[in-house]
Amino acid sequence: MTAASPRQFAIRGVTADGRTFRPSDWAERLAGAMSCFRPGGVQGRIGAHIGYSPYCVPRIVDGVKCVIVSDALKAVEPMAWEFVMNFARDNGLGVAELPPETREG
Repeated sequence: MTAASPRQFAIRGVTADGRTFRPSDWAERLAGAMSCFRPGGVQGRIGAHIGYSPYCVPRIVDGVKCVIVSDALKAVEPMAWEFVMNFARDNGLGVAELPPETREG
């Protein structure tokens, strides 16, 4: 029996009223803020900030800037997960679970 893969969610860069979310680099900024949260726990060493965390990555989905967030982030740092989900809610951005066949990783 194999373990179920973590669920992934797309935070879409379109507001509830249909406008493109600004600033244009919002996805890179959000994913960059989460870059230290990685498998094995928080990475605080030199160079840990250079790449994105596999739990929170910017992507273009159907022509819309998004951030793909894995719920595995909750196990590493529940407050980081809450921060990302609250960012989406506070800015009126849609969040949708990705179907298993489209998940990354």
